[in-house]
Amino acid sequence: MKFNGKTALVTGAASGIGLATARAFAEAGATVILTDINADAGEAAAASLAETGDVRFMELDVTSRESAGELADRVEREFGRLDVLVNAAGWDIIQPFMENTPEYWEKIIAINFRGPVQVTRALLPLLMLSGSGRIVNVSSDAGRVGSFGETVYAGAKGGIIAFTKSLAREVVRKQVRVNCICPGPTDTPLFALQPEKMQEALANAIPMKRVAKASEIADAILFFASDRSSFITGQVLSVSGGLTMNG
Repeated sequence: MKFNGKTALVTGAASGIGLATARAFAEAGATVILTDINADAGEAAAASLAETGDVRFMELDVTSRESAGELADRVEREFGRLDVLVNAAGWDIIQPFMENTPEYWEKIIAINFRGPVQVTRALLPLLMLSGSGRIVNVSSDAGRVGSFGETVYAGAKGGIIAFTKSLAREVVRKQVRVNCICPGPTDTPLFALQPEKMQEALANAIPMKRVAKASEIADAILFFASDRSSFITGQVLSVSGGLTMNG
């Protein structure tokens, strides 16, 4: 898959799935706008990919409409349009629902649901200008089947699945395709924070008996962003080693 001449913006790209996706786009020839709320980590991530391709860091707080608007203005000034948007920013802590606080709910919903909605709204006009815009939302298998200790997170990710399908219907005649990736347990810095026994249990629950590499999620994202999926929109793909099997 080649993305020469294309500009791709990835949120939450300082680490994990977002960073792996930024790297994959750079290797495929795209100009990559790597965004993250952590400016130091984002700058370091962009610098680490400097020899891979044209990667530029722009600071973004997905929970802030003002930040999303400022990003859109900057992208328009510097590029004039946008070809690909990947909403990869996310956050979670596994915790029983009855132990959650309202502040926890707010953070989960702000990052995992409102964030992609706000960023998409700000950047959609630029995607329409490209004539072949592609949006790939990163949800979670938790949003498809539920997950113990991730009740509100699963609700937010389920919302992203519905958002993907509804937006796909609205913008298809503007030549913008919208699809969704649902990773299962994936080897990321956030996963590494989980207790070792939980990591082992999650890996054993997967038919392939291991968690995903971030690069394997990135490969699926690039498929939805490429011309190889030119007749696909409004679809949801689980990348989970068979943990979930949806017909």
